[in-house]
Amino acid sequence: MEAVAAGAIGDGMEIVVFPWLAFGHMLPFLELSKRVAARGHTVSFVSTPRNLARLPPVPPHLSARIRFVSLPLPRVDGLSEGAESTADVPPGKDELLKKAMDGLAAPFTAFLADAAAGGRRPDWIVNDFCHHWLPSIAAEHKVPCALFQIVLAGMVAYMGPRWANNKSPRMALEDFAVPPEWFSVSSTIVYNPHEAGWLAGCFQPNASGVSDIERLWQINEQCHVAIYRSCEEIEPGMFALLANLFQKPSIPVGTLPPSHELVDDGEIIRSDILQWLDGQPPKSVIYVALGSEAPLSAEILQELALGLELAGVRFMWALRRPDNTNTDVDGHNVLPNGFEERTRHCGLVSTRWVPQVKVLGHGAVGAFLTHCGWGSTLESFMFGLPLVMLPFVVDQPLVARTMVERGIGIEVAREEGAGSFGRDGVAAAVRRVMAEEEGKVFASKAEKLREALADLGRQERYIDDLVDNLRRYKDATYN
Repeated sequence: MEAVAAGAIGDGMEIVVFPWLAFGHMLPFLELSKRVAARGHTVSFVSTPRNLARLPPVPPHLSARIRFVSLPLPRVDGLSEGAESTADVPPGKDELLKKAMDGLAAPFTAFLADAAAGGRRPDWIVNDFCHHWLPSIAAEHKVPCALFQIVLAGMVAYMGPRWANNKSPRMALEDFAVPPEWFSVSSTIVYNPHEAGWLAGCFQPNASGVSDIERLWQINEQCHVAIYRSCEEIEPGMFALLANLFQKPSIPVGTLPPSHELVDDGEIIRSDILQWLDGQPPKSVIYVALGSEAPLSAEILQELALGLELAGVRFMWALRRPDNTNTDVDGHNVLPNGFEERTRHCGLVSTRWVPQVKVLGHGAVGAFLTHCGWGSTLESFMFGLPLVMLPFVVDQPLVARTMVERGIGIEVAREEGAGSFGRDGVAAAVRRVMAEEEGKVFASKAEKLREALADLGRQERYIDDLVDNLRRYKDATYN
């Protein structure tokens, strides 16, 4: 994809979007870009060369309105050659990726200056959580900024603004495992003690030199509006709370389903995964996927496998190689000896890419065992699937508790101390959702949520409201 300068087409707004270097961020930013472009506005999508080359293609009717701006990523000691996204680095190295991304401040400044000098000053810059240096650059050119949060909106409220944390500081690890006093929406949506370390770590400086919370606070304090990949149907009352906490408009944009995967790709021969599902009874299979970046170990995969075997239900498992194993080790090789042979009559394990949306939408799939990444969870809503939840880090624990509160699934039981889980807990959770009477209740509530979100007119109005707000606040900010 060729680097180009920002430029308006017609009478629409010119909007620059700049996501964090993770595909879980870039893809929602691209979906938002497509929906904004479809309304007659021009979007300049900023990222690094390798990331832009790996994005899915833009529909032809939008190609003139979505332009790709390529900024080469500076080299940083400790990052391997060609590492441009979190998918390219081992666990713990994303801090160095943030340090490298901070080096994009100068080339982004040059890009913005060139656009302004050419009479093509953007109307808005939509940026991510980690660009703490960007709003001040935008302000020099009198361009307003919007922060787009692609995580559960409730996690942003749980983290809280600077003033709330200063008023009620969280010092010890256990302070992060109770709802903060300003989090008025629920007393059960909370990090458990074994999960709180991740959140506490966000408040500490890292290898990039800036803590994650400091990045987020600086951006939230300087941006003019905040945008959330969520909606009132999923998180009722949350956006009023966020507007009050951060003292700025907090705008939901709906679920942004991945439209590129919903289009018939014209494949002549269906994949072996879909062919296998074709041969299974309706709603009989639980789809198992723990995302691309959840911290997995061989022990976790072993217990999960043995739990699926004990549950005795049909399963389709998108298996990823565990962390901290030799790169030559295939995911299949970390499974218990004989597991695939013993479960061949009822299960399929794939270590190749899986068309997740198509699998979730297949009639044979009746539930989803998930790490509760927000993107995967939103995809499950499209098909009304009940959930078996095994969260790890980031917003995943809060997503799980939110879904438990909504009654659409259950978590795999974990020990209170270390947070470990075993095969028996996996089997019990899977049976409750897939084989016991209680599963019908979960499925019914998941279907009701699907029906609420299936109102495409309502979802489109969220985007219309965003565009209206961007027009309104653009005119009020620098004019």
